[in-house]
Order: sequence, then C-alpha cells, then structure tokens
Amino acid sequence: MSSRWQRTDAPRGNDYDARWRSLAEAGQNIHGEADLVEALLADSGGTSVLDAGCGTGRVAIELAHRGFTVAGVDADDRMLETARAKAPDLSWVTADLADPDGIDDRVPAAVDLVLLAGNVMIFTDPGTEGRVLANLVARLKPGAALVAGFSLRPDQLSLDRYDELAAEAGLVPKHRWATWDRRPFDGGDYAVSVHRAGG
Repeated sequence: MSSRWQRTDAPRGNDYDARWRSLAEAGQNIHGEADLVEALLADSGGTSVLDAGCGTGRVAIELAHRGFTVAGVDADDRMLETARAKAPDLSWVTADLADPDGIDDRVPAAVDLVLLAGNVMIFTDPGTEGRVLANLVARLKPGAALVAGFSLRPDQLSLDRYDELAAEAGLVPKHRWATWDRRPFDGGDYAVSVHRAGG
C-alpha cells in the first residue's frame, strides 16, 4: 500500500519521536490532541477512540494512560513498530484507511470518537479523502465525533472540500478551531474540525 506520506522523506519511527521528546524536554505540552479528545468525550460520556493514522502512537498512548479504550491504525509499519515497542498492550493495526477492507475486525466496530491528527487528511492520496472519511464514519456510533487537524496549503485538501466530503459521508459540522487548544479559527494555515455522525 502507498500514500503521499509514504512517498515523503519524513523521519520515521524513533527519529520521528525525537522531535516530540525534544519539545517535551523543553517544557512544551505535546498532548494538545489528547486534551481536546478528553474534553470532547467528557461532554458526551464516551470512552472509546480510534486513532486513525496513529503514527508512533503518541496520542493513542496518552489517551490510554488517561483511561480511554484506544486502537491505533496506520499504513506505515515503521511508525507502528515504534508504537508497538512503546505500548505492546494496545491494539496497533496496519491498514490503509482508504481501503474499505483494510480496517477489519481488529479495530472496534463502533467507537465514540475517531481522531485524524498529524496531517493525516493531506497525506492520503488525492482523490481518496472521501473514501477515508466514509470508512471511518462506518466505525462511529450514532452521534459520535470525528476530529481532524491538518495544515491548509494551496496545493492540497481545502477546508471547503473537506466539509463537502464530510457531508457526503454523513457528518455534521460542530466546531472548528485554529489549534488543538481551541483558539478561534480565522482563516489561518491550520484547522481542527469536529464533525458528528448523524443518527
């Protein structure tokens, strides 16, 4: 399987994690995604999360430490090797998010929240974004949330197009922020969007 991410020369595995370790050592909060997920689930009473495009598991592992039931899915085995080494007790699944058969019964059939952090939506191949959303919506409980954060770049997925694809997948927009700590979105170069499944 291949994706735009896998064709980049971005750091993988432990090399990828080095940046986050450095930020944490400098005193920065590296758990903004987990903070937001925890707040959203506190409002709904949910307990289960699918971390789609989980990479080395930074967010999934933090959510598990906070008591949530978490499964991680990623197409990059090098990233998942690091995740498995850090947290062998969690569920880590190698799968292509755009493949309807890729996310199989190793992943919970219905969760309270699907998370797409780390620019997942702009690292999928152009033209597959709608399939990715449809496959993930199929894993949501009625009324559950799908949260995606990604950079806004002229040559990649726009927010307008993302919202169109989300609507086609049966999602309803609820919130949009500029950052994971919920700063207001004013048209900048990054957006965190929260949609909820109908039903």
